Amino acid sequence: MNDYDIWFSLVKLSPKIKLKLINDFHNTQQIWYYGVRNKKTEYFNNTLINVLTHAWSDKEIDNVRRNLETNEIKSIQYYEDGYPQKLKNYDDAPYTLFYKGNIMPLNEGYNISVVGSRKYSNYGKDVTKIICSDLCASKVNIISGMAKGIDTFAHESCLTNEGYTCAVLGSGLDVIYPKENYRIFNEIVQKGAVISEFLPGTPPYAYNFPQRNRIISALGDIIIVIEAGEKSGSLITANLALEQGKDVMAVPGSIFSFESKGTNKLIKDGAFPLTSSNDIFEILGIDIKTEKNTTVRSLNSKLSEKIYSIISDSPLHINDIIRITSIDIKQLYEVLFEMQIKNEVLCLAGNYYVRVNDKI
Repeated sequence: MNDYDIWFSLVKLSPKIKLKLINDFHNTQQIWYYGVRNKKTEYFNNTLINVLTHAWSDKEIDNVRRNLETNEIKSIQYYEDGYPQKLKNYDDAPYTLFYKGNIMPLNEGYNISVVGSRKYSNYGKDVTKIICSDLCASKVNIISGMAKGIDTFAHESCLTNEGYTCAVLGSGLDVIYPKENYRIFNEIVQKGAVISEFLPGTPPYAYNFPQRNRIISALGDIIIVIEAGEKSGSLITANLALEQGKDVMAVPGSIFSFESKGTNKLIKDGAFPLTSSNDIFEILGIDIKTEKNTTVRSLNSKLSEKIYSIISDSPLHINDIIRITSIDIKQLYEVLFEMQIKNEVLCLAGNYYVRVNDKI
């Protein structure tokens, strides 16, 4: 990252205006030459010249460079190879992306953006882990925002299942937010990538997050909303995705759940209902019969195999499953829930379960 690129990152202009300047002048050195050194009024109005000129500070440029080096933060510019291609589809893409880890997989295969509420339910937590586990098994990348709740579970599930995940922050990469995600931040850096358009040292201001959300949306081939209240920030991401022409999927929830009011409304307004991983694979065009491992993948594969072996076409009551397997009821419900999501078993009225014959 040269001095001109650092200077341009310090310029207080919108991403859209910055990209227009880059398209007009090809690089930041040319912008500086005509706008700052020569102050060419035939290319720039006086207000823009003042903004560009006042942003140049040798001290600030040195501080940014030192911060990048100290915190081992890398950067990539819009015109460079390796810049996420999906971002380039939009005229408000950030000129510079700061990152730690490996961003190359963002240009390989499918990316799914997963967002949801910070105030999650156990239902939302379980669905997130199961869906992300299945996506990772099919080599689909997971994008999220490393916020508390659903975002964190999405990243954790991906890391646990040896998948690739990318966290998009609303702060500088040297300002980990929330602080309790310090461990997962470092693990993502080792196995995936953490990115931000904000300069090092930028605090997590509230107004940064809607801006951050457009990147989460832009990077995803599909945007999935797991749980969201009526005023959840996740709905901002969903609306941005719709504006960008993306497919939006939402997990239906109970009509009595506050955290499902937003997702249920999304479905009512036209979002795809997400009831199993197969719904995602169908939209992506992935043939799961050839791409998914044929062994049972669950939060506890041995338990799910044991349960599947005793369930047949004839309905079996939950009490009989407990009696035969001796599995703790809480754990049993968790595994049965996962098996239903994977379309391996079906729950009938009265807590009876039957096998789904087309399990692969």
